[in-house]
Amino acid sequence: MSKAYVAQRILPAKAPPPTAGLGWSAAKIIGIILVAFWALAGLAIFANFAFNTEGDFLARYGPRMLQGLWKTIWITLISIGLGMLLAALLTAMRLSPSRIIQAPAAAFMTFFRGTPLIAQIFLIYYGSGEFTDFFKTAGLWWFFSDAIYCAILAFSLNTAAYQAQIYIGAIRTVSQGQREAGQALGLSRMAITRKIVLPQAAITALRPLGNEIVLMVKGSAIASVITVLDLMGETRLAYSRSFDFQVYLWAAVLYLVIVETLRRVWDVLEERLTRHLKR
Repeated sequence: MSKAYVAQRILPAKAPPPTAGLGWSAAKIIGIILVAFWALAGLAIFANFAFNTEGDFLARYGPRMLQGLWKTIWITLISIGLGMLLAALLTAMRLSPSRIIQAPAAAFMTFFRGTPLIAQIFLIYYGSGEFTDFFKTAGLWWFFSDAIYCAILAFSLNTAAYQAQIYIGAIRTVSQGQREAGQALGLSRMAITRKIVLPQAAITALRPLGNEIVLMVKGSAIASVITVLDLMGETRLAYSRSFDFQVYLWAAVLYLVIVETLRRVWDVLEERLTRHLKR
């Protein structure tokens, strides 16, 4: 057997040159052209938007839109906070070994995850009017007669269903072997849950939870359909008075600012909580 044959069978093949695979195919050229076209179109729109904005327009509608922005933020924060509390209860019910306890939580999550948010807010706001006498007798009409409270209730119930599914999935990713190891060490069930399961589940649920909060920020615009003057409500009001489409561009920019701020905060939080995994 010749040395050349042995070398050919044992030694690895030569690596391709660094420039291999960097050719300009037709598909790549077309893709670059399309991306450049849409980028230029977007810059043209925003340039026209920036240079043709009248000062009196911002002075007239800017403060109201900022008020709507603040209302959007606190409606979302309250809804997310209440949804977390309800989601914790739903998670405990769904993970219960008793099917009688599981059934109500499963029905709740199926309904609120399977129906449109706009239908839910209509059912709560307009549907409560069908039971005016009952709510007045119970002393709850002050709540259901206010559009903001109805929006917060609808958003809280909706996000609770999604958050519960996130928490359930995160908890189930923790292997049963780790729970059994905790039992072998003599840890109680509560200690195993608090010290072993929840810390790992929190890291797994962090990114999906951030996505859910972003979706709630954007979904909160639905509150405007029941006369809530949040950011979208103020935008619609400004457009009905000015008939200037740029007000919707301003609203889009403000929503983008909220989402990008939240995304970057979430990135820092995730980096902080998972720093021990990168060592």
